[in-house]
Amino acid sequence: MHIGCGSSSSDDDDDVGKRYEKIKNGSWLGQFGDVCNPWMARYAYGLLFLLANLLAWAVRDYGSSFFKASKRLNECNGGKDCLGTDGVLRVSLGCCMFYLIMFASTIFIPKVNSWREKWHSGWWIPKIGMMGALLVFPFFLPIKFLSIYGLITYFGTGVFLVIQLISINGFINRVSEWCESKDRSCPVMMFETILHIFFIMVIIFFYIWFVPRRSCAINIFFITATLILHLLNTAVALFLTKANNVTSSSSSLTSGFMGLYLLFLCWTALKSEPGEKCILMGGSHTSKIDIVTIAFRREHEEHQDADDVPYNYGFFHFVFAVGTMYFALLLNGWNAGHPMRKFTIDVGWVGTWARIINELAAALVYMWLRFSDSKGGSRGGLTA
Repeated sequence: MHIGCGSSSSDDDDDVGKRYEKIKNGSWLGQFGDVCNPWMARYAYGLLFLLANLLAWAVRDYGSSFFKASKRLNECNGGKDCLGTDGVLRVSLGCCMFYLIMFASTIFIPKVNSWREKWHSGWWIPKIGMMGALLVFPFFLPIKFLSIYGLITYFGTGVFLVIQLISINGFINRVSEWCESKDRSCPVMMFETILHIFFIMVIIFFYIWFVPRRSCAINIFFITATLILHLLNTAVALFLTKANNVTSSSSSLTSGFMGLYLLFLCWTALKSEPGEKCILMGGSHTSKIDIVTIAFRREHEEHQDADDVPYNYGFFHFVFAVGTMYFALLLNGWNAGHPMRKFTIDVGWVGTWARIINELAAALVYMWLRFSDSKGGSRGGLTA
């Protein structure tokens, strides 16, 4: 594996755009034929992110005995349960520092012939070594510093959820634009009908699975609120469409996609509840991970020149940085003092209510964007 991405000569720099254009227009497998290209780099950074979080998971479940043997690492304020959760924060801090360094070194790269673009797409051996060193470094930090980072993770998680919400609405906007670009009324109507029927079927399943007895009032509230939010989204979309005298081929479809997202948030909220009394069979301690797909989203390519970077490198690394904080909270049950059973993730009332609040925010943002569109606002303002 090459540690760099080609020579620094001007002739090679002029050929970078052509080489990337060839890779871009080639097959998906062709992206892996050259280890120094931004498309392969996305998978490499994603793999590093996955390995770091698996390490944090292993440290939480199996690192307590190691920490007890170390006088420095045996300092925490929550008894034996805090040793594993502190280990998660240490690994998370190292991973976060790596992606913040990458963010700072790759932000505002306009063209592929920049030396910083080569740093993003190549130099894998030095970067892997740097990440390894950064993962070890937090284990030498005092517990007070770690406590500060634990508080910062809540802010980073909020930023990550906001980015997730913006990306979802951006996807819905692109679906709407696609529906309006040509006459696709027949297939769109068929697909939107399927989406809404699927939503109702899943809601019924939630009532059966998560409300096995009448005492599960909180679950009834969560599921009913999800249903009401979806009905409001659909009603607002259809009302604004009719009020503006335009075709409704996309309004109900976009509300259907938002309904799927609301279902996902409701499901993760219900599965995060710490008890098993209101779940038909097990489930609350099942391992689950919200996969970070925001960083891999497709960029608009209609107005790109051949030598423009294919995606925003700085934003890509920033998403991984705040995503690392998000995963730290998932592994610790959204509370560093909350003991977690082995092989579990994202179990706790804080996480449950965070998902419900995120669900409400998603519905409100969707309705606000629909009102903004009806008044001639820019649809792409939040798509980043």
